[in-house]
Amino acid sequence: MANYNIVPLNELIAQFERLPGIGKKTASRLAYNILEQPKEIAEQFAEALVNARRKIHFCKECQAFTDSEKCGICLDEKRDRSVICVVAEPKDVMAFERTREFSGLYHVLHGVISPMDGIGPNNLRIKELMARLSSNEVKEIIMATNPTVEGEATASYISRLVKPMGIKVTRLAYGIPVGGDLEYADEFTLARALEGRNEI
Repeated sequence: MANYNIVPLNELIAQFERLPGIGKKTASRLAYNILEQPKEIAEQFAEALVNARRKIHFCKECQAFTDSEKCGICLDEKRDRSVICVVAEPKDVMAFERTREFSGLYHVLHGVISPMDGIGPNNLRIKELMARLSSNEVKEIIMATNPTVEGEATASYISRLVKPMGIKVTRLAYGIPVGGDLEYADEFTLARALEGRNEI
């Protein structure tokens, strides 16, 4: 019996498998779906992927994703520049923006302190945050990292750095379960968490 081995298909499945939360079965399903699409649809998909990777980079100010020098939030003059909400990942910014409750600015750390994974403070965008605080414009930092051991450790570390500057440091109140991800919290829960934040 001949070996049914199509190298380009196997390579496509392997690439989908590299994505978080995608196992072998789902990767196969996605690969077959791409192959069953008209050629131009598959090419549009590939082009969108390449374009996104080429054109999207970190905002010069807040470190969120943008396709220009600064993101739309940082450029918006109506935003309250005295409050910065510090989040772990760019997707957390979108979670807060969906609530329509927060009118300040953001800062994305791109991870949390996790010694087990070899991630220390120097691996995060903490230096960039501290540079933003030197303007004396910022009056409050809201630590909005996930309620996990790593998220709490990161919030405490940044709080210790910021407190001597006379800037108020608060932590989200959590109707969000400990160990939960902000990304999956509904707008109402996130809005209540913002409202009930506590000083660290």
